[in-house]
Amino acid sequence: MSTGTLITVAPTGAEVAKADVPALPVTLDELVATAKECEAVGAAVIHVHVRGADAKPTLDPGLLRDTVTALREQTGLIVQLSTGGAVTDPESDRLRVLEAEPEMGSLTMGTVNFGDDVFMNRPAFIVELHQRMRDAGVVPEYEIFDLGQLTSLARLLDRHGLPYGGHVHVDFVMGVPGGMPGTTEALVACASAVRDLPAGTTFAATGIGRTTLPVLLASLSAGGHLRVGMEDTVTYAKGQPVESNAQLVARAAGFARLAQRPPLSPDQARELLGVPAR
Repeated sequence: MSTGTLITVAPTGAEVAKADVPALPVTLDELVATAKECEAVGAAVIHVHVRGADAKPTLDPGLLRDTVTALREQTGLIVQLSTGGAVTDPESDRLRVLEAEPEMGSLTMGTVNFGDDVFMNRPAFIVELHQRMRDAGVVPEYEIFDLGQLTSLARLLDRHGLPYGGHVHVDFVMGVPGGMPGTTEALVACASAVRDLPAGTTFAATGIGRTTLPVLLASLSAGGHLRVGMEDTVTYAKGQPVESNAQLVARAAGFARLAQRPPLSPDQARELLGVPAR
């Protein structure tokens, strides 16, 4: 079991509308302010989606680069860009995300039903993204929406080698309609399957919506790490909207300390994940 807890904050995402959730950070200034607040209360990694002037999701290369630059200049957080974008984004745009030179990037290990939509991730695209990330010096976080995707990851690593940095880190995304449930049983099954991956593989878990707390507690007890944020839930408790991403990070950090696994600093997270020091 890890002696510390890696906390990733996912502050925005591509699903929630600013009009529905005014506290959602969508401008660059809002995102940087959120990042600073979250770092102060225990986050080490920031998982980033960007929004355009209309507050809608975009993979605009200029905005992505400006966002990476601002976050690296004004925080110590590891900057992880989403290569998933929105479910409607084409593969070519998703590959171009790497041109913004993030320290990390998400890499989803399979196609999954996503509510009423389909989040498409063809095997050939996964291989290309894996290889491009290694060539670009970007550390991947392998996103797992269903148990079988861990088998796909094992096959990818066996055939195409370890990622940049040599360390394998996965995130179980749980509770998405169409993916695996956000339950203790599902997390235990995934955590058990991690043993089939290279030695030293670490995992985090993300609980969507009302599964946030069950997944958080199960991951801590299983020796895993945490991802929280307004991308994943906009409700702090029943009938209580989230006030800020820092509120969610602070709660996760509190639980981590209770479990005697305090939050890792960004520098400690870099050492764990194989991300080069700045």
